[in-house]
Amino acid sequence: MPQTQSADPRVALAGKRTAFAAFRTALALDRTTLAWIRTALTFETFGLGMIGFFRSLNQSAHTERTEQLHRLAIHAGVVLVVIGMIALLLAAWAHLRALRRLHRNEPPPLPAFPLSIAIGSFVALLCLYALWRMFAA
Repeated sequence: MPQTQSADPRVALAGKRTAFAAFRTALALDRTTLAWIRTALTFETFGLGMIGFFRSLNQSAHTERTEQLHRLAIHAGVVLVVIGMIALLLAAWAHLRALRRLHRNEPPPLPAFPLSIAIGSFVALLCLYALWRMFAA
C-alpha cells in the first residue's frame, strides 16, 4: 500500500523547518536593527561629545582659534547627530519592510545599495570636507 504525501513524516518536518527558518530570519533582522541602533547612538553621542569638548576648550582658553574650532565642531557635531538619526530611521524602515515580506512568505529584499555603504560613503565625504576646511583655513 503506497504512502500518501500527508502520511509522510518528512512533510511535517519540512513544515517545522520552514517555520524555524522564518523565526531565525526574524531574529537576524532584530540583531541587525539593534546593531544599527548602536551605530546611530554612537554617531549621535560622538557628535554631542565633540560639541561639548570644544565648548569647554573655548571657555578655558578663549582665542580666535578655539572659537573657530568650536564653530567647526558645532557644525560637524550636528551633522553626526543628523547622520545617526537618518541611519536609525532608515534601519527601522528596512526592518519593517523585511518583516512585512517575511510575514507574506516572500524572500527579504536585497538592496541594490546597502544602508551600511550609504552611511559609510556619507561619513567619508564628511571627513573629506572636514579635512579640506581644516587645511584651507
